[in-house]
Amino acid sequence: MLNYLANCYTLLCMNYQKLLADNIKELRLKNNLTQDAFSEKIGLSLNGLSNIERNRYQPAASTIDKICKVFNITPVELLLTKAESNEDTIKNITVLLAGCSPQKLKRIYEIISMMLKL
Repeated sequence: MLNYLANCYTLLCMNYQKLLADNIKELRLKNNLTQDAFSEKIGLSLNGLSNIERNRYQPAASTIDKICKVFNITPVELLLTKAESNEDTIKNITVLLAGCSPQKLKRIYEIISMMLKL
């Protein structure tokens, strides 16, 4: 299982840039914002936002912060996918676990192991 999670993490790292771009665009559309209106809210040029949404370049940390403030989410939430399948759920868990210390990961593993025995 841990090997599978490691493989998912590697896959996620390779695809996180596209995921980020797709999620930014999806949030913008879901909130009925045009590229022009949204780019103004986050202080980017229209061309800059377009390039981010098309995955031509990655937003700076400060831009990610501005995006998250507009949508009232955290940067981690910006990287989560919709959990439409077990694979999506595992990807989301992997994103959440990525920043954990080895001690926290061990504790989380112990908790999951106990829960699976129920």
